[in-house]
Amino acid sequence: MIGLLGGTFDPIHFGHLRPALEIRDALGLDELRFLPCRIPPHRGTPRESAQTRAALVAQALADEAGFALDRRELGREGPSYTVDTLESFRAELGAQVGLCWIMGRDAFNGLPKWHRPHDVLRLAHIVVAQRPGEEGEPGAALAEMIAGRVSESLTELTQQPAGCVAFVDVTQLAISATMIREALARGQSARFLVPERVWETIRAEGLYGWKNAATEAANSG
Repeated sequence: MIGLLGGTFDPIHFGHLRPALEIRDALGLDELRFLPCRIPPHRGTPRESAQTRAALVAQALADEAGFALDRRELGREGPSYTVDTLESFRAELGAQVGLCWIMGRDAFNGLPKWHRPHDVLRLAHIVVAQRPGEEGEPGAALAEMIAGRVSESLTELTQQPAGCVAFVDVTQLAISATMIREALARGQSARFLVPERVWETIRAEGLYGWKNAATEAANSG
């Protein structure tokens, strides 16, 4: 099976990476691909360009076997809809390869509002990363969509290529890309929030306004 994790990754951080690692191991995935989107359908424009964000993802994944950067959403015109990405994977890999689309609990709760959500379930399993004890009752539209699809065991996902919903308890770190961007804009370090290679690139290239903010802070001192 192949795991797929989409997002803006603006920037990628350990709050993305640790849960991804735990899901890869829990499901026994052959590979987990990170897919930076070009134009997010459900949020504002990312702070850095798609190519810059993808380069940071590549640096974050460089030393982890089984993690890979997938650039297919970067050149696509229009919003980066998940269903289009999954159709691309099916055209490339065929109908029998197991695909697992990974998302957080908040994104999962909003699934009925996605573009062609029923086709997302037709094309892939949905794997929901959640904090232990985070379980809750889905809304009516979501409950109807996933009725009869929730897997009691993760091994059920290996028995068919798509169509199941599974919940995996993961370590949820209290880190967000918004928090990191705000810290960098104030000239504060992102070390230990992001992989060291990512931090060094942010510093060297002055991404997220870090260089200007740090310079201003030094001058004001």
